Amino acid sequence: MNLTYFKRFRLELPLTGTLFACPALPCYYRLLAWDPALLDAHTEAKYRSFRGEIDAHVFPCLGEREGCRRLLDEIIRRDTFVPGATWLLAYEPPGQSVPEYCGTIQGLSDRQGYGAVQNLGVTPLHRSRGLGTVLLAQAVAGFRAAGLTRVYLEVTAQNTGAIRLYTALGFRRVRTVYRAVEVAYA
Repeated sequence: MNLTYFKRFRLELPLTGTLFACPALPCYYRLLAWDPALLDAHTEAKYRSFRGEIDAHVFPCLGEREGCRRLLDEIIRRDTFVPGATWLLAYEPPGQSVPEYCGTIQGLSDRQGYGAVQNLGVTPLHRSRGLGTVLLAQAVAGFRAAGLTRVYLEVTAQNTGAIRLYTALGFRRVRTVYRAVEVAYA
């Protein structure tokens, strides 16, 4: 086993003043507020959003369905879990009897009064439609409603699309961190 380091940025957004607007959802998409009955759907959306992506290397649990479930269990059991910042996205076109869960976001709070975005993900077939912005806007509104003063997230430096989105929405880089990950070479 060898160690490799992934560069990550911490980005923050103040929750005072005017925030970015939430775009309208495209046709056939629906936002679902946190409900424990949707835990399996959140798990599936998270797994399908992150498997094969760089963050599944940074956080190996994101590349496995059971790992995503364990992570979600850990998040929702914390006393800092913010249900109002936790959302699921469903796609339900006509003729499809079962919704396709295609996006998810979770929120935690910290002792400084900050909201912490956890694992914003949209499945590959549903990207580039503004859905990540919709999920993030809902989470930010949930953090604000919970009385938090700032929101932050971390993003892997190689995820340039996400960085562009977050900075366009007003997030600013405040810190660079490095995450050490053990890598097995075959």
